[in-house]
Amino acid sequence: MDLTAVFKKVPEGYIAWVEDLPGANTQGATLQETRENLREAIRMVFEANRELAKSDCENEQVIKEPVSVAAL
Repeated sequence: MDLTAVFKKVPEGYIAWVEDLPGANTQGATLQETRENLREAIRMVFEANRELAKSDCENEQVIKEPVSVAAL
């Protein structure tokens, strides 16, 4: 899976977000630190979304399957 990360230089260091994944954003003192923080933010967004979906579908009949989309 490839996502688009955006890094912006600010006086305190860098801020970053993922264009394709709302909620995945972070900051850091250096570009490398910001990259690492963004990877963690992405993992946390995916984990939170899975937990929300799990609780929303508890005791419900659902179908789960992989889905792929072509890059734009």
